[in-house]
Amino acid sequence: MPRSKAILQSDFPYHITARCINREWFHLAMPFVWNIFCDELDRTISDKKLVVHNFVLLSNHFHLIASTPESNISSCMHQFMHNSSVRLTRAGNRINQTFAGRHYKCILDHPNYFLNAYKYVYRNPVQAGITNSVLEYPFSTLRWVVNQEKPNFSICEDHTFSADPEGTLKWLDTAPSAEKWEAVRYGLKRQKFKSKKNLVTNKPIISKNDVM
Repeated sequence: MPRSKAILQSDFPYHITARCINREWFHLAMPFVWNIFCDELDRTISDKKLVVHNFVLLSNHFHLIASTPESNISSCMHQFMHNSSVRLTRAGNRINQTFAGRHYKCILDHPNYFLNAYKYVYRNPVQAGITNSVLEYPFSTLRWVVNQEKPNFSICEDHTFSADPEGTLKWLDTAPSAEKWEAVRYGLKRQKFKSKKNLVTNKPIISKNDVM
């Protein structure tokens, strides 16, 4: 069955993820891989006007939340992933391409859906057992948001964090139930975020209590 045609829009952000072919690791030092991805995101921001909300790189995949004022998500991701793949393949002396097919993207068309994706992205290393807290993980834009490191590319103002820095970090470090985590993971696999069993809400009044 052919994949659904991408929805090009500028009203809402996307959650985007892509994984290495055969779930392999990058076979390169993570700081080196991180720098390549940061370089190519910076280039895509400049060339395609991509707006990045957050980005986390893991050993064989990445998570990105981004907006496209020019309704060009497919063009943005083609440039970013193609250029990153070429550089990683050459650096790792690989024959195969880096990524297993296309990226996956989900439109976050409600503020609560954005909050769930925001926490999902930043908590990924913790859920994977790599770190004990979100700020411990080095390959994450969260460290830029809290001014622990200098940014490698421009990200938009993080209103989620700035509204309540201490509360946001506590919320990010609070583990959701396995059921709610799975509900968010399920929702992010759709072209538009879709709640599962009403475990993720879209109440008009936005509160971190309404999300995982």
